[in-house]
Amino acid sequence: MHRLGGAGLAALQRQQESLKSFDALSNQLSNAQVDNLHAQLDQFRAALTHFATHHRADIRGDPRLRRAFQQMCASIGVDPLAGPRRGGWWEEALGLGDWQSELGVQIVDVCVSTRDRNGGLIELSELVRLVGRLRGLEGGAITEEDVVRSIQALKPLAAGYEVLEFGADGAGGGKKMVRSVPKELDEDQMVVLAVAAEQNGRVDEDLLVHRKAWTVERARAVLQNMLLRDGTCWLDEQDGPEGMGRAYWIPGAMQWDD
Repeated sequence: MHRLGGAGLAALQRQQESLKSFDALSNQLSNAQVDNLHAQLDQFRAALTHFATHHRADIRGDPRLRRAFQQMCASIGVDPLAGPRRGGWWEEALGLGDWQSELGVQIVDVCVSTRDRNGGLIELSELVRLVGRLRGLEGGAITEEDVVRSIQALKPLAAGYEVLEFGADGAGGGKKMVRSVPKELDEDQMVVLAVAAEQNGRVDEDLLVHRKAWTVERARAVLQNMLLRDGTCWLDEQDGPEGMGRAYWIPGAMQWDD
């Protein structure tokens, strides 16, 4: 019995030694793989740096190239449009931090200058159009994605800038509006904005009652709050072919020529 016990103990020791050897080999392989991955990332980063320094003006001026470059950078966890604290030498090499800040200032300029007529709500496509016109040809073309990124960069200012999306599919297929005032919209107001976006800005009590199965009192209350309290809509008391109707117009869901 004693010899069997000794043999069993020796076998257990050999098994433990084998497991330690496997662990050591596994660690060596893991370290080698990590080192190889770091080397590949360093090469990729060096290639991106070379590309960025030689095509800086193209990246700043071409939205499609800028988007492709952002996607390449994102694959290695770098944000080239971030400020110095987040982007580091990327921001310095590309100068895109200044570009992003300049775009943010232009967004604020357009939002503030149109706030008296839209109550702080403007359709994203309209904001892109007005900012593009403000920048002129020398400023380079911008996309909705550029504007969204700049608005996200404005969040630390706590000024209320936010992109709101409307649409039942929830897959990015709905309309987008930009809120530039520090006040939250309740659920009923979000519904009204979604309906207005489908009607080129126009909405009335009957439309909400029939489409959303609301009571007249509920529809009237939310529209009156948007008119009198928030200033996000206008009242037309001569609506309809006979000029006897009553409708509300939400400028943020309308297209403007100027």
